[in-house]
Amino acid sequence: MSSFRMSIPEHIDELRVRLIRIIICIAIITIFTMSFSIKTTIIPISLPFLNPTHLTYLKVYYPYPEPFNNIALQLTTFMKDTLLPSEVKFIQTAPGQVFFGQIYLSLLIGLTCSLPIVIKEIYGFVSPAFNRAKRKGETGETSVSTKASSPSSTKIKLVKILLPTFLLFVFGLVFSYVLVIPWTLDFLYSYGESIGAEAFLTVNDFITFVLQFVLGFGIAFQLPIIMYVLSLSGLTDSKFWQKNFRYAIIIITIFGAVITPDGSGITMWFVALPMIALYAFGIIAIRRNERKVVTAESS
Repeated sequence: MSSFRMSIPEHIDELRVRLIRIIICIAIITIFTMSFSIKTTIIPISLPFLNPTHLTYLKVYYPYPEPFNNIALQLTTFMKDTLLPSEVKFIQTAPGQVFFGQIYLSLLIGLTCSLPIVIKEIYGFVSPAFNRAKRKGETGETSVSTKASSPSSTKIKLVKILLPTFLLFVFGLVFSYVLVIPWTLDFLYSYGESIGAEAFLTVNDFITFVLQFVLGFGIAFQLPIIMYVLSLSGLTDSKFWQKNFRYAIIIITIFGAVITPDGSGITMWFVALPMIALYAFGIIAIRRNERKVVTAESS
Protein backbone atom coordinates (compact mmCIF):
# COMPACT_ATOMS: atom_id res chain seq x y z
CA MET A 1 0.00 0.00 0.00
CA SER A 2 1.35 3.42 -0.91
CA SER A 3 1.85 5.55 2.19
CA PHE A 4 1.46 8.71 0.13
CA ARG A 5 -2.16 7.93 -0.82
CA MET A 6 -3.31 6.62 2.57
CA SER A 7 -6.13 8.41 4.35
CA ILE A 8 -5.97 9.48 8.00
CA PRO A 9 -7.92 6.40 9.24
CA GLU A 10 -5.56 4.18 7.26
CA HIS A 11 -2.55 5.91 8.86
CA ILE A 12 -4.09 5.40 12.30
CA ASP A 13 -4.75 1.74 11.53
CA GLU A 14 -1.16 1.27 10.37
CA LEU A 15 0.11 2.94 13.55
CA ARG A 16 -2.12 0.66 15.65
CA VAL A 17 -0.75 -2.46 13.94
CA ARG A 18 2.84 -1.34 14.44
CA LEU A 19 2.22 -0.48 18.11
CA ILE A 20 0.65 -3.91 18.66
CA ARG A 21 3.77 -5.56 17.21
CA ILE A 22 5.99 -3.52 19.54
CA ILE A 23 3.85 -4.28 22.60
CA ILE A 24 3.74 -8.00 21.81
CA CYS A 25 7.52 -8.15 21.41
CA ILE A 26 8.13 -6.28 24.70
CA ALA A 27 5.50 -8.39 26.50
CA ILE A 28 7.03 -11.71 25.35
CA ILE A 29 10.53 -10.75 26.54
CA THR A 30 9.16 -9.28 29.79
CA ILE A 31 7.19 -12.45 30.62
CA PHE A 32 10.19 -14.59 29.71
CA THR A 33 12.41 -12.49 31.99
CA MET A 34 9.98 -12.94 34.90
CA SER A 35 9.47 -16.68 34.33
CA PHE A 36 12.95 -18.01 33.59
CA SER A 37 16.30 -17.91 35.28
CA ILE A 38 19.74 -18.34 33.75
CA LYS A 39 21.42 -21.55 34.82
CA THR A 40 24.96 -22.69 34.18
CA THR A 41 26.43 -26.11 33.67
CA ILE A 42 29.92 -27.39 33.02
CA ILE A 43 30.38 -29.68 30.02
CA PRO A 44 33.67 -31.57 29.61
CA ILE A 45 34.79 -31.72 26.01
CA SER A 46 37.77 -33.34 24.39
CA LEU A 47 39.85 -31.53 21.79
CA PRO A 48 42.08 -34.24 20.33
CA PHE A 49 43.70 -31.89 17.83
CA LEU A 50 45.02 -29.78 20.76
CA ASN A 51 45.65 -32.28 23.54
CA PRO A 52 44.29 -35.84 23.24
CA THR A 53 44.71 -36.61 26.96
CA HIS A 54 43.31 -33.37 28.35
CA LEU A 55 39.65 -32.44 28.87
CA THR A 56 38.47 -28.88 28.36
CA TYR A 57 35.55 -27.71 30.49
CA LEU A 58 33.03 -25.44 28.83
CA LYS A 59 30.58 -23.34 30.84
CA VAL A 60 27.15 -23.25 29.19
CA TYR A 61 24.35 -20.83 30.06
CA TYR A 62 20.75 -21.85 29.45
CA PRO A 63 17.26 -20.64 30.49
CA TYR A 64 15.35 -22.64 33.07
CA PRO A 65 11.76 -22.10 34.32
CA GLU A 66 12.12 -20.62 37.81
CA PRO A 67 9.85 -17.61 38.62
CA PHE A 68 11.19 -17.12 42.17
CA ASN A 69 14.76 -16.74 40.96
CA ASN A 70 14.07 -15.23 37.55
CA ILE A 71 16.35 -13.18 35.34
CA ALA A 72 15.10 -9.89 36.80
CA LEU A 73 15.87 -11.03 40.35
CA GLN A 74 19.27 -12.31 39.27
CA LEU A 75 19.98 -8.94 37.65
CA THR A 76 18.78 -7.12 40.79
CA THR A 77 21.20 -9.17 42.88
CA PHE A 78 24.00 -8.44 40.43
CA MET A 79 23.24 -4.69 40.53
CA LYS A 80 23.15 -4.73 44.34
CA ASP A 81 26.53 -6.46 44.51
CA THR A 82 28.22 -4.24 41.92
CA LEU A 83 26.65 -0.83 42.56
CA LEU A 84 25.85 -0.47 46.27
CA PRO A 85 28.58 0.43 48.73
CA SER A 86 29.30 -2.43 51.14
CA GLU A 87 27.95 -0.55 54.17
CA VAL A 88 24.49 0.00 52.63
CA LYS A 89 21.80 -2.46 53.78
CA PHE A 90 19.33 -3.62 51.16
CA ILE A 91 15.85 -3.86 52.71
CA GLN A 92 12.17 -4.39 51.89
CA THR A 93 9.79 -2.23 53.96
CA ALA A 94 6.49 -3.43 52.49
CA PRO A 95 5.16 -6.63 50.93
CA GLY A 96 5.46 -6.71 47.16
CA GLN A 97 8.35 -4.29 46.76
CA VAL A 98 10.61 -6.96 45.29
CA PHE A 99 7.80 -8.22 43.05
CA PHE A 100 6.99 -4.79 41.60
CA GLY A 101 10.68 -3.99 41.34
CA GLN A 102 11.24 -7.05 39.16
CA ILE A 103 8.32 -5.98 36.95
CA TYR A 104 9.96 -2.60 36.32
CA LEU A 105 13.30 -4.24 35.64
CA SER A 106 11.74 -6.85 33.34
CA LEU A 107 10.07 -4.08 31.35
CA LEU A 108 13.43 -2.37 30.92
CA ILE A 109 14.97 -5.62 29.70
CA GLY A 110 12.02 -6.13 27.35
CA LEU A 111 12.35 -2.60 25.98
CA THR A 112 16.11 -2.87 25.50
CA CYS A 113 15.96 -6.27 23.79
CA SER A 114 13.02 -5.14 21.63
CA LEU A 115 14.72 -1.92 20.58
CA PRO A 116 15.60 -3.15 17.05
CA ILE A 117 11.92 -4.01 16.48
CA VAL A 118 10.81 -0.69 17.97
CA ILE A 119 13.16 1.26 15.71
CA LYS A 120 12.17 -0.79 12.67
CA GLU A 121 8.44 -0.15 13.22
CA ILE A 122 8.90 3.56 13.93
CA TYR A 123 11.12 3.96 10.88
CA GLY A 124 8.64 2.06 8.73
CA PHE A 125 5.87 4.43 9.82
CA VAL A 126 7.69 7.77 9.43
CA SER A 127 10.08 7.05 6.52
CA PRO A 128 7.47 7.68 3.77
CA ALA A 129 7.13 11.26 5.01
CA PHE A 130 10.90 11.75 4.78
CA ASN A 131 10.97 10.27 1.27
CA ARG A 132 8.15 12.57 0.23
CA ALA A 133 9.93 15.63 1.64
CA LYS A 134 13.11 14.59 -0.15
CA ARG A 135 11.30 14.19 -3.48
CA LYS A 136 9.69 17.60 -3.07
CA GLY A 137 13.05 19.16 -2.39
CA GLU A 138 14.61 17.49 -5.41
CA THR A 139 11.82 18.25 -7.90
CA GLY A 140 10.53 21.54 -6.51
CA GLU A 141 6.99 20.37 -7.24
CA THR A 142 4.02 20.09 -4.93
CA SER A 143 2.90 16.79 -6.36
CA VAL A 144 4.48 13.61 -5.08
CA SER A 145 5.42 10.58 -7.09
CA THR A 146 3.82 7.39 -5.92
CA LYS A 147 6.81 5.34 -6.94
CA ALA A 148 8.04 3.52 -3.89
CA SER A 149 11.67 3.25 -2.89
CA SER A 150 13.40 0.02 -3.79
CA PRO A 151 13.56 -2.59 -1.01
CA SER A 152 17.36 -2.62 -1.07
CA SER A 153 17.63 1.15 -0.53
CA THR A 154 15.03 0.98 2.24
CA LYS A 155 17.02 -1.76 4.01
CA ILE A 156 20.22 0.26 3.72
CA LYS A 157 18.54 3.34 5.20
CA LEU A 158 17.02 1.22 7.97
CA VAL A 159 20.41 -0.25 8.92
CA LYS A 160 21.95 3.22 8.93
CA ILE A 161 19.34 4.36 11.45
CA LEU A 162 18.79 1.15 13.45
CA LEU A 163 22.38 0.20 14.20
CA PRO A 164 23.58 3.62 15.49
CA THR A 165 20.37 4.04 17.52
CA PHE A 166 20.75 0.67 19.19
CA LEU A 167 24.48 1.13 19.82
CA LEU A 168 24.02 4.61 21.28
CA PHE A 169 21.21 3.42 23.56
CA VAL A 170 23.30 0.50 24.83
CA PHE A 171 26.35 2.75 25.20
CA GLY A 172 24.24 5.15 27.29
CA LEU A 173 23.14 2.27 29.54
CA VAL A 174 26.70 0.99 29.97
CA PHE A 175 28.12 4.48 30.54
CA SER A 176 25.61 5.23 33.30
CA TYR A 177 25.97 1.80 34.92
CA VAL A 178 29.75 1.59 34.90
CA LEU A 179 30.67 5.21 35.65
CA VAL A 180 27.82 7.44 36.75
CA ILE A 181 25.70 5.33 39.13
CA PRO A 182 28.57 3.93 41.27
CA TRP A 183 30.14 7.36 41.60
CA THR A 184 26.80 8.97 42.48
CA LEU A 185 25.94 6.37 45.14
CA ASP A 186 29.38 6.61 46.73
CA PHE A 187 29.22 10.40 46.65
CA LEU A 188 25.77 10.63 48.24
CA TYR A 189 26.31 7.97 50.91
CA SER A 190 29.62 9.52 51.94
CA TYR A 191 27.63 12.32 53.61
CA GLY A 192 25.81 9.78 55.78
CA GLU A 193 29.09 8.23 56.83
CA SER A 194 30.42 11.61 57.94
CA ILE A 195 27.82 11.77 60.76
CA GLY A 196 27.69 8.03 61.45
CA ALA A 197 24.19 7.48 60.04
CA GLU A 198 23.06 3.95 59.19
CA ALA A 199 22.65 3.51 55.44
CA PHE A 200 19.49 1.70 54.27
CA LEU A 201 18.01 1.45 50.80
CA THR A 202 14.69 -0.14 49.85
CA VAL A 203 14.37 -2.38 46.82
CA ASN A 204 11.95 0.00 45.09
CA ASP A 205 14.10 3.07 45.70
CA PHE A 206 17.19 1.28 44.41
CA ILE A 207 15.57 -0.04 41.23
CA THR A 208 13.83 3.30 40.55
CA PHE A 209 17.13 5.13 41.05
CA VAL A 210 19.00 2.83 38.66
CA LEU A 211 16.25 2.76 36.03
CA GLN A 212 15.94 6.55 36.02
CA PHE A 213 19.65 6.84 35.36
CA VAL A 214 20.00 4.16 32.69
CA LEU A 215 16.85 5.19 30.81
CA GLY A 216 17.80 8.85 31.03
CA PHE A 217 21.24 8.17 29.60
CA GLY A 218 19.90 5.77 26.98
CA ILE A 219 17.46 8.43 25.75
CA ALA A 220 19.97 11.27 26.07
CA PHE A 221 22.46 9.46 23.85
CA GLN A 222 19.89 9.44 21.04
CA LEU A 223 20.47 13.16 20.44
CA PRO A 224 22.57 12.84 17.24
CA ILE A 225 20.02 10.36 15.81
CA ILE A 226 17.19 12.83 16.43
CA MET A 227 19.19 15.62 14.82
CA TYR A 228 20.04 13.43 11.81
CA VAL A 229 16.44 12.30 11.30
CA LEU A 230 15.13 15.87 11.48
CA SER A 231 17.71 16.89 8.89
CA LEU A 232 16.68 14.01 6.62
CA SER A 233 13.09 15.23 6.81
CA GLY A 234 14.17 18.61 5.44
CA LEU A 235 13.07 20.53 8.54
CA THR A 236 16.62 21.47 9.55
CA ASP A 237 20.19 21.42 8.25
CA SER A 238 23.69 21.60 9.72
CA LYS A 239 23.63 25.43 9.73
CA PHE A 240 20.52 25.38 11.93
CA TRP A 241 22.15 23.14 14.54
CA GLN A 242 25.41 25.10 14.47
CA LYS A 243 23.62 28.45 14.80
CA ASN A 244 21.68 27.26 17.87
CA PHE A 245 24.62 25.56 19.57
CA ARG A 246 24.67 27.97 22.53
CA TYR A 247 20.96 27.47 23.16
CA ALA A 248 21.41 23.72 22.89
CA ILE A 249 24.00 23.82 25.68
CA ILE A 250 21.50 25.54 27.97
CA ILE A 251 18.71 23.08 27.13
CA ILE A 252 21.03 20.09 27.53
CA THR A 253 22.20 21.34 30.94
CA ILE A 254 18.60 21.75 32.12
CA PHE A 255 17.76 18.28 30.77
CA GLY A 256 20.70 16.80 32.68
CA ALA A 257 19.52 18.45 35.89
CA VAL A 258 15.99 17.11 35.40
CA ILE A 259 16.75 13.45 34.66
CA THR A 260 19.40 12.98 37.38
CA PRO A 261 17.60 11.98 40.58
CA ASP A 262 20.04 13.57 43.02
CA GLY A 263 20.32 17.28 43.76
CA SER A 264 24.08 17.50 44.01
CA GLY A 265 24.43 19.51 40.79
CA ILE A 266 27.45 17.41 39.84
CA THR A 267 25.94 14.29 38.29
CA MET A 268 23.99 16.37 35.77
CA TRP A 269 27.32 17.10 34.05
CA PHE A 270 27.75 13.37 33.48
CA VAL A 271 24.70 13.75 31.24
CA ALA A 272 25.33 17.23 29.85
CA LEU A 273 28.95 16.86 28.75
CA PRO A 274 28.47 13.65 26.70
CA MET A 275 25.31 15.15 25.14
CA ILE A 276 27.20 18.29 24.12
CA ALA A 277 29.86 16.08 22.51
CA LEU A 278 27.11 14.05 20.79
CA TYR A 279 25.50 17.30 19.59
CA ALA A 280 28.76 18.28 17.92
CA PHE A 281 29.07 14.77 16.47
CA GLY A 282 25.53 15.10 15.08
CA ILE A 283 26.48 18.32 13.27
CA ILE A 284 29.50 16.59 11.73
CA ALA A 285 27.36 13.62 10.58
CA ILE A 286 24.74 15.94 9.04
CA ARG A 287 27.42 17.93 7.21
CA ARG A 288 28.92 14.75 5.85
CA ASN A 289 25.52 13.61 4.57
CA GLU A 290 24.91 17.02 2.96
CA ARG A 291 28.22 16.80 1.13
CA LYS A 292 27.28 13.36 -0.18
CA VAL A 293 23.95 14.71 -1.47
CA VAL A 294 25.66 17.66 -3.20
CA THR A 295 28.26 15.36 -4.75
CA ALA A 296 25.56 12.96 -5.99
CA GLU A 297 23.52 15.79 -7.51
CA SER A 298 26.53 17.32 -9.27
CA SER A 299 27.67 14.01 -10.76
